[in-house]
Amino acid sequence: MLFKRVNFSSATSPQSFQTTVEVECDFKVGKDFAPPNNKNMTLFIDDINMPLVNAWGDQITLEITRQLVEDGGFYNLAKDLIGSFKNIRNLQFIGAMNHPGGGRNDIPNRLKRHFFTFNMILPQSIEVIYGPIIKHMFQAKRYSDEFNRVSDQLPYATIKLWNKVKDTILPTPSKFHYVFNMRELSRIFKGILNVRREVLNSSSGIAGVKSQLFLVALWKHECERVFVDKLTNNKDKDIVKGYINEISLEAFS
Repeated sequence: MLFKRVNFSSATSPQSFQTTVEVECDFKVGKDFAPPNNKNMTLFIDDINMPLVNAWGDQITLEITRQLVEDGGFYNLAKDLIGSFKNIRNLQFIGAMNHPGGGRNDIPNRLKRHFFTFNMILPQSIEVIYGPIIKHMFQAKRYSDEFNRVSDQLPYATIKLWNKVKDTILPTPSKFHYVFNMRELSRIFKGILNVRREVLNSSSGIAGVKSQLFLVALWKHECERVFVDKLTNNKDKDIVKGYINEISLEAFS
């Protein structure tokens, strides 16, 4: 079994998708092509809903995808063979996409009907995942009461910021990477937990800053690196920086 991953974006064209599939297949007999060595291939199409919707409401890249799934091939683009149908054998397909809505496209029912659909939702209580990790790393007996009050609020503040960002900073065809999932939460906590214990336990703190204030500053820094650095213009960045300041005041006083 072979595996090929294809990432769709607003710039993915039918020709580029067809070329991507063709280079993975060898000539067999007649008009038949298949993966090499008589193997099957799983074609994983990530962000399958991202191709651009044209003025008529069609996603032409998804139409050639549907043709490959439904008819088992597509038409030859070579000049001497243009218009002849190429059969592509021994392929199976997996697709992944974010939930449609909020600026995200759905995929046509003509393509969707060929897939068995799994709806993956977020855990109901994300705080119970990251809360124990923070408590384990910042054990209360090793730090001051003020520091513990800040560390206990980290999961709440981070999850609230994450929810606010993903609900307001939505992906568009030109900003297709504006996707904020649980990986962002993991990156923030990973950055915070990389701090050395002797830095936090320092009696005078860093440059005279108390350890609990240093932890807040570290949290804000990691949030900016994960969320703000992903954005493409100053307007979006200022919005998220405002969210960070607002939530830091609420959570950490």
